Amino acid sequence: MAKVEVMSSEMVVPADETPRGSIWLSNLDLAGRRGYTPTVYFFHSNGDPSFFSAESMKDSLARALVAFYPLAGRLGLSHAGRVQVDCTAEGVVFVTARSEHYTLEELMNEFVPCGEMRDLLVPPTPAPNPPCALLFVQVTRLRCGGVVLGQAMHHSIVDARGAALFFETWASISRGAGMPPVPPCFDHTLLAARPARERAVLYDHVEYKQEPEPVDPVSAATYASAMFTMSKAQVGALKARCAGTSTFRAVVALAWQCVCRARALPASAETRLYSMVDMRARLEPALPAGYFGNAVIRTSVTATVGEVVSSPVVHAARLVRAVTSQGNEHARSLVDYLEGVDTMNLPRCGISRTHLRAISWMGMSLSDADFGWGAPAFMGPALMYYSGFVYVMNAPGKDGALALVLSLEPESMPEFRKVFADELARLQL
Repeated sequence: MAKVEVMSSEMVVPADETPRGSIWLSNLDLAGRRGYTPTVYFFHSNGDPSFFSAESMKDSLARALVAFYPLAGRLGLSHAGRVQVDCTAEGVVFVTARSEHYTLEELMNEFVPCGEMRDLLVPPTPAPNPPCALLFVQVTRLRCGGVVLGQAMHHSIVDARGAALFFETWASISRGAGMPPVPPCFDHTLLAARPARERAVLYDHVEYKQEPEPVDPVSAATYASAMFTMSKAQVGALKARCAGTSTFRAVVALAWQCVCRARALPASAETRLYSMVDMRARLEPALPAGYFGNAVIRTSVTATVGEVVSSPVVHAARLVRAVTSQGNEHARSLVDYLEGVDTMNLPRCGISRTHLRAISWMGMSLSDADFGWGAPAFMGPALMYYSGFVYVMNAPGKDGALALVLSLEPESMPEFRKVFADELARLQL
């Protein structure tokens, strides 16, 4: 793997005075994966001499940090030892780098989320514990003049939708459009547990408990990753076979079937599909549109492998629908449940190799990440965390097409490629 040459590394602080103090983090913040989420944005050069200039990017970043001032702080601890955000205005890490090895097209053709790509395009991050910084940014200029914007944001303070709101704000300021109409909301007490007398844990919430069987160490630590594209026509044909379900549910159902087949799992084995559900609009009352925190919950459904692979794909899609339809009471039950457990030591190290975890990034808008020189050609995760993880997102440059970003055991990936290609071919019959 080629290397990049780091040109500079510095702190960017808010452009104006910002509030001090601390921000309380909810149980959903503390129950999530404790670490940084590395993401990359690929931009074609438009020939402008100021294209992604370091000074203009730092200036707009500093102004965005005035509104998103918690990001310029540090992860801290309350007097009781609970993780919180200390609003110190110490700043975020901003790195510039260059690579004479790659053009943007070469990099996009070679790119798959993995440790090597993360190391190439995203700044190194420290242990994700207090008093660590919360955001690291790297602007890498390529041989052709194109740019990759890589970032790593601490997951304990925000989920993917909240992170996207920050980057949309930074991009809007950079291109001269000013602050977007949706202001950020940092009141994480909106997701506090109910008073002790009113708490009601109505569900088992197995997704936040240790699995009865140990996680396969190969599944947890070693994976192959790949990207697969479904054309608009293929997506439409799949949805027609899964009437009454959403696009995400239909696509995940097909991926689940193909993963079970590729792994050659026994028909009697139990397979669990995990998903992450954004509860912002499902809570009563709904969270503010600009809620900047973790508002997603893990849900899951189980079936035997035989049930998943031998039934029509619509059956698996209906199982997915069941796991992604939870509302206010499920979310409030989970927050109440987490109030009674040690959120610092929840299982976070992977899943059994019979299972699959699916996440939708379909709502991520590339046009909103235009920093003034055009929308990115691609945006996606720079790293997969373990085997058995799939993102569903919009395919770069293809209207209506979808991309699946999948991590799987190395020995299972070749068979998945074959099985998935066969299924896509059947959709065109």
